[in-house]
Amino acid sequence: MAQYKTVGFIGLGVMGEPICRNLVKKSGAPVIAFDLSPEPLKRLRDEGATVAHSVAEIVGKCDIVFLCLPSANHVRAVFEGDGILKNIRKGQVVVDLGTSSVNQTRDFAGQLQAKGAVWADAPIARTRQAAQDGTLSVMVGATAELFDAIETLIRCFATDVTRCGDVGAGQVTKILNNMVLFETVNALAEAVNVAKHSGVDPALLLDTLSKGSADSFALRNHGMKAIVPDNFPERAFSTEYALKDLTYALELADDAGLKIRGAELVGTVLQEAIDAGSGGAYFPVIAKHLDRS
Repeated sequence: MAQYKTVGFIGLGVMGEPICRNLVKKSGAPVIAFDLSPEPLKRLRDEGATVAHSVAEIVGKCDIVFLCLPSANHVRAVFEGDGILKNIRKGQVVVDLGTSSVNQTRDFAGQLQAKGAVWADAPIARTRQAAQDGTLSVMVGATAELFDAIETLIRCFATDVTRCGDVGAGQVTKILNNMVLFETVNALAEAVNVAKHSGVDPALLLDTLSKGSADSFALRNHGMKAIVPDNFPERAFSTEYALKDLTYALELADDAGLKIRGAELVGTVLQEAIDAGSGGAYFPVIAKHLDRS
């Protein structure tokens, strides 16, 4: 399937492990994986992946390397030191599946270009279940030529793959996707809490809203499956990660000279939930903290 002889994968967390598993099953190429945690490495080795012991080993052995890391700081950690930049070779491709800083993305792309290699940003969207099912949405920042070269591999774990523009454009699109999601979830949290205090059943409220103009993916998933049943697990998309992504949106707005008041307000809401001890919980947990504001 792939024009790349060997596929590398760094970052086997909640999303990374099932994405890597889909590449092992569907890519038709050997997959070499690396993570600091031994458990997902063992599971993937049992399913056919090869285990690497360092970032340098992955870069040394692979034609294309996927990153699925929690933040821009984690990406920088594998880029610097005895990592990607030091060991990259001409013709290699690095694809960042995480949500990261646009400025850092374009900076790293420039540094790789100087060494004859290329960087694509391809942040993923949708749920953990979608990662397992191979039905993610991926927003790609890359030249048209590079997009054509990597799209088949990305479709091993995604059903919707969109080229949003050149490098950095995928991050811009994903950051704004998340900004809209966080603002929508905040509106749902407020609606559910007002309904509770006004004698309307929250489940009935959201079911009714889903039949009208307020319907959304966030309502049917974050609202019905998290806010209404008070289901805010750890190791899901945490409040801390949500605030990190929202910060990227605020940075983009600041660079553009724009004031985005809704996003600023949601940033305050997320920070209040973190301060109240919910930083590691699934971010719709903000609904639990409205009574304490």
